[in-house]
Amino acid sequence: SPGYGGGANWNGGAFDPETGEVLGEVQLAALLEQVLAREQYETNVATRPGSRERVEFAIKLPGAGGEHSVVWLPIDAKFPLEDYERLQQAQDAADPLAVEVAAKALEARIKFEAKSIVEKYVEPPATTDFALLYLPLEGLFAEVLRRPGLLDTLQREFRVTICGPTTLTALLNSLQMGFRTLAIEKRSSEVWMVLGAVKTEFSRFGEILERVKNQLDTAST
Repeated sequence: SPGYGGGANWNGGAFDPETGEVLGEVQLAALLEQVLAREQYETNVATRPGSRERVEFAIKLPGAGGEHSVVWLPIDAKFPLEDYERLQQAQDAADPLAVEVAAKALEARIKFEAKSIVEKYVEPPATTDFALLYLPLEGLFAEVLRRPGLLDTLQREFRVTICGPTTLTALLNSLQMGFRTLAIEKRSSEVWMVLGAVKTEFSRFGEILERVKNQLDTAST
C-alpha cells in the first residue's frame, strides 16, 4: 500500500474522495482474486431481496437450502481520505487537541459508513447477519483500532467487522479452507455412495453365485 496516503492522491491541493474509493475497490478486488476462486464470490450484487442497492463484492457461502442455495457475505471498501489526512497532519504537527478532533471525525465517518453498509446490504437469511468494511491502509485500520470501544461498537450495534489488508487476507484464507473442507466432505459422501452401491452389487453377485451353486448341485445329483 505505499503511496496511498501521499501526494499521489492530491487533486488541486485536496484529496479526491472518489479516487480513494476506487483505490480501495481495486485493492479489494485484487485480494479476492488472489485468495478465492472466481466462482466463490460475485461483484455488483443486490444482496437484499428486492433491493436496488448493490454491494461491490459479496462472498458466496453455502446455504441450508441445498446444493445451490447461497448466503451472501457483503464486503464494501471505504477509504475516508480527507479524515485520515487531517489526522495525519495533526499528528505530524504534534497538536493533541487537533489529533483528538480529527480522530473523532474519523470515528464518526466510520460509524456512518458501517450504518450505511448494514442498512443497504444485510438481510438474513439471504445474507449473513454481518458485513465486512474493508480499509485499504494498515495505518488507517490501526487508527480505527486505536479508538477506545469503536471496534466493539461497530460489531455489536452495526454488525459490521472492520478489516485491513492483513486481517482480510487471513479471513479469506480461513474461508478458503472452509470451502475446501466442504468440498472434501462432499466428495467423501459421494465415495460412500459408490461404496454402498458396490456393496449392494456384491450382495447381488453373492445371491447369483448361490443360485448357480444350487443349480450345479442339482445337476450333479
